[in-house]
Amino acid sequence: MQTILGATGQIAVELARELRRNYTSDLRLVSRNPRKVNDTDELLPANLPDAGQTATAVRGSEVVYFTAGLPPDTALWEVQFPVMLRNSLDACRAAGAKFVYFDNTYMYPQDDRLLTEDAPFEPVGRKGRVRAQMASMVLQEMARGDIPVLIGRPPEFYGPGKTQSFTNALVIDRLRLGQKPRVPVRDDTRRTLIWTPDASRALAALGNASDAFGQTWHLPCCDERRTYRQFVAMASEVFGRPPDYRVVSRLAMTAAGLFSKEVREIRELLPRYRQDNLFDSSKFKRRFPDFAVTTYREGLRAIREQPTLTPPTETATPPAPRTPR
Repeated sequence: MQTILGATGQIAVELARELRRNYTSDLRLVSRNPRKVNDTDELLPANLPDAGQTATAVRGSEVVYFTAGLPPDTALWEVQFPVMLRNSLDACRAAGAKFVYFDNTYMYPQDDRLLTEDAPFEPVGRKGRVRAQMASMVLQEMARGDIPVLIGRPPEFYGPGKTQSFTNALVIDRLRLGQKPRVPVRDDTRRTLIWTPDASRALAALGNASDAFGQTWHLPCCDERRTYRQFVAMASEVFGRPPDYRVVSRLAMTAAGLFSKEVREIRELLPRYRQDNLFDSSKFKRRFPDFAVTTYREGLRAIREQPTLTPPTETATPPAPRTPR
């Protein structure tokens, strides 16, 4: 039995598909309101802040994937996220299950240094501190050695379906709607992006490789470190749109935060858009040399083939990117 905690988000859905396709049909999907991805999935409703429900959800599992997420509400993160993670770790220890933690990069330095798995935790803002606390909890469990534990950490997302990120909301979704893309803060800094199905495939590969445990892994990203200017030009070509866009300054996004709680909740991410974001995933690529990373052009073409979006009410700012659920 392999179990996904927080099974309704884009990463979890793609993970369930990959696990069923290549590893096992014995899958349990856990969330408040789980939905089947594969016909053979077992569904188990559970509230992860409840230790008893989490223990029940994990019981009988061989591998447990923590892909749970919360809306971008700082106070909610501070109160619930560490509890959800602690309950999950305790449940895995009691069940003797392997634990695969799907992380993010909020705790990393928001500067232009090359980020490897050894990068220090230097969070900017309260959400970053929560994620640093959580990653430290997992590292402590890893050091304890009672159960096999690993961390899979991706850079910023772009992808199909319900993928939520700056790149999807500001560039890709707007192109699909025939609108002018927007670029956060600067258009001349290099970005590192990961195709969400690649992140899920990589997480499944790690969870089913016994020698991957006891380590942190950067999930495999595209080696094309393009600027937003270059990415928008490519995306515009794929979608048959003019290569025209507008840069949304940091000042404009800060000002928007005066009127929008959603924007206030993501302002701590803005420093990462002022300089190059260089994320290194060479460790994973050495361990899994046959893993095929999706190129940007391939990913954009796949998104182009999706059903047409319904235009939302026009707003001055993008929806806040959310962590995986």
